[in-house]
Amino acid sequence: MKKRIGSYPRVRVEGGGRGVVSQAGAVLLVETVRKSGLDQAISTALAPWRKSRAVHDPGKILLDVALAVALGGDCLADVAMLRAEPGVFGPVASDPTVSRLVDTLAEGGNRVLTAIHRARAHVREHVWQLAGDAAPDAGGQVTVDLDGVLVISHSDKQDSAATWKKTFGHHPLMGFVDHGTGGSGEPVAAVLRPGNAGSNTATDHIAITQLALAQLPKTYRRGRRTLIRTDSGGGTHEFVAWLAKRGRWLSYSVGMTITDAIHQAVLKAPASAWTPAVEPGGDIRDGAWVAEIAGNVLNGWPKGMRLIVRKERPHPGTQLRITDADGYRLTCFATNTADVPIAALERRHRRRARAEDRIRAARTTGLRNLPLHDTAQNQIWLEIVQLALDLLAWMPMLALTSQTRRWEPRRLRLRLFSAAAQIVNTARRRHLRFARHWPWIDVITDALARLEALPNPG
Repeated sequence: MKKRIGSYPRVRVEGGGRGVVSQAGAVLLVETVRKSGLDQAISTALAPWRKSRAVHDPGKILLDVALAVALGGDCLADVAMLRAEPGVFGPVASDPTVSRLVDTLAEGGNRVLTAIHRARAHVREHVWQLAGDAAPDAGGQVTVDLDGVLVISHSDKQDSAATWKKTFGHHPLMGFVDHGTGGSGEPVAAVLRPGNAGSNTATDHIAITQLALAQLPKTYRRGRRTLIRTDSGGGTHEFVAWLAKRGRWLSYSVGMTITDAIHQAVLKAPASAWTPAVEPGGDIRDGAWVAEIAGNVLNGWPKGMRLIVRKERPHPGTQLRITDADGYRLTCFATNTADVPIAALERRHRRRARAEDRIRAARTTGLRNLPLHDTAQNQIWLEIVQLALDLLAWMPMLALTSQTRRWEPRRLRLRLFSAAAQIVNTARRRHLRFARHWPWIDVITDALARLEALPNPG
């Protein structure tokens, strides 16, 4: 009989290796921090909260935690993976020091949040300028998607409550800039809310929109160069009226609930009112049509608002709703954009679904849970998550090309950040030698070369 052997080679394990760096690909994020000037901006913003005779800079501590989260960490203690590699990440504060800083920033309240937001907005404008044609504003307009996120809590944390999905936790509201089909997206606002916060609370939508707009360069606050896009949670009279008052410089595309009045208006719409829907690629969508509904159904809504309805044949076995008409699935949205074919407007609104991709990426980047107890502490954690997501969006924008720019955080971690390297000191310079057999070594080295070619900040 043949001796049975395993499918994998057997290796002996020792713990005495030296000069080896794990997660060496994270140098891409470190270089992004340096070239964007994020380290200087955050350090300056948090300078008022640096205690006298402190060894570690608060900005560096906060960015270290953000880097750990970008690499897959989900709690403050995961900063230990950076502490183990001082040759790449420099000196990293101890766990108690990190925890004390978070408590200090939480006590600072809105002053701290405002300082961080201003720093991020300043750096964002600089990064978009560096990115050139790869920036999300290259087409002349910036699209901001607003959406809520349910974060499950497995313990009784402050403001955790039962959610509308019959779970328990929090219900943050977030805003993301859409990078389009050529990229991913980046966060521009996040507000922590109790789990029982409503999905269609107008005051929350107004607040998150104001925070998101403050993150954009001032040039996008005129001439309708910014589009605010939401699902039906934003389809309230108060929020749409607030958007309409800023209609000279702000466009909106807001999902609406199919009311009985809209339902009846759709049933009365003549066949000539319906236009074939268009796929994202520009092809005609078989079995789907769009129409603009006018008349009494717009009573009480702002002047200039257009109501566009889509009807389509449901997939086999799909359960219809009471608001569906004649066996067709109905959805609708409101917009103030004129002089554009309704099929193109409806296609633009459906692209809001990419916000779900941003939420999925956020869940894998520190938003799977809120690790702290107090709401103020978890709001600081939410800022850390946004910093991590910023880096995961800016690095591909500045350093990657074609399909690699669309890689989500999980793929970036698996293929790029997890690459191992050897650290070598020669001629008073430090070098990282990546394993030449790594399948994506060319992607890493090319990306580092692009980052190195960028001008240094300031």
